[in-house]
Amino acid sequence: MADDSEIAIGELKRADHSLYVTLKYTKTVDVIKTAIKRLISALDHSANAILNTLKENKKIKEIPDAPVSRFEFLPIAFKKDKELSKKMQDYVTFYYLLRKLDKAPFKAREEYRKNVTLITPDFDVKIVFLIMLFKKTKEFVKFAYEFSGGKND
Repeated sequence: MADDSEIAIGELKRADHSLYVTLKYTKTVDVIKTAIKRLISALDHSANAILNTLKENKKIKEIPDAPVSRFEFLPIAFKKDKELSKKMQDYVTFYYLLRKLDKAPFKAREEYRKNVTLITPDFDVKIVFLIMLFKKTKEFVKFAYEFSGGKND
């Protein structure tokens, strides 16, 4: 069975394809929604990989069941390292943003055109914003992969 960090990398590859290939040709809001779901999945698996590594090293006793709870537990798990704990708290905020984008009611603007936009009550998600979300997710996945014993790519 594949390791959580490897699953996260796979999800990131699929999000990358959605963003840089599929979205380029289809320009639909559905592709943006799919990419956001992939980013959330990559974050979930990465957080699980980090927590499993901490549990194997006997730094924590239990791993929360719910994905949101696992993510919220990351800053607590790294409380001895203030800088890392703050960084994890930033990722928790980022995770909430992605989940909010995923769950929010939405409308499409300029679908099938260059400036396709997913409109939610709080954000307008354009391709440039989606690329920023992708890059931040990629940072976390890389951290999780290296932390859980993966090779440094």
